Amino acid sequence: MSVPEMQDQSLVVPSLPRTVALLMSELVAPQPQMARLSQLFGSDPGLTSILLQKANDARHGAHRMVFGVPEALALLPLPVLREVVTAAPVGTASRAVPGMNLQQFWRYSLNTARLARSLAGIVYLNPMVAYTAGLLHAVGELVIHRSEADRIHSLNALSGTFALTRAEFETRLFGFSYAQVGAGLVKRWQLPQILVEALCYQANPLDNDSYEPLAAVLHLAVWRSRAREAQLNERELAVTYPGEVGMTLGLDIDTVLQQDPINWKPSQDDE
Repeated sequence: MSVPEMQDQSLVVPSLPRTVALLMSELVAPQPQMARLSQLFGSDPGLTSILLQKANDARHGAHRMVFGVPEALALLPLPVLREVVTAAPVGTASRAVPGMNLQQFWRYSLNTARLARSLAGIVYLNPMVAYTAGLLHAVGELVIHRSEADRIHSLNALSGTFALTRAEFETRLFGFSYAQVGAGLVKRWQLPQILVEALCYQANPLDNDSYEPLAAVLHLAVWRSRAREAQLNERELAVTYPGEVGMTLGLDIDTVLQQDPINWKPSQDDE
């Protein structure tokens, strides 16, 4: 299946049941707390993608591009927020993604978003845009898992879903990776072009003729999150650090490692 064929498929990104339940509880309050709503919506890739689609839809009065959850919440009325949460796919939706550990997907995506936001602040990029890019960067993997169900278990055996080498293995097997598929989805959702560029070139940010620093920030955040999933030791971190990409941003490995989320959520093995 080609990238365009995958992009043409409708994708429903499953949401974390606990997040949906907490949002439902908050949204029935007489005066929902915006900070709480922002925290909850912003922790879930599926809810964030739907929220940004609606916020960037002219029918809801968006005359400029909306890059993050806080902006979307300021723009959209409460009935729309309730609609988004009520319609969110949870529970059995996980069966629609063969071979994917959704608990790990949610955790990994959130860690990447936090790292991207932190790194963006250091190099004077928009932290909110970087956070959104980090949260959505792996949605293309959901499409590949569903579209290539017959081959996905063989691929996962060669390179784990969140392995450092995942994009490379997918490119060898399919001719593209989750990065290009995800960029196509974000473009179809009519989200800002900078997010499309960042997702498309996240695996190889220096291959883009018009270098996009956000793609480089995302690349480093993805490296650190995947290294965490693989539980790499200090030597392995040093060997795998993408120094050339870091150099373009003026970031060395020590600076990147210092931006680790304060509270890493436990890996599946620890739960």
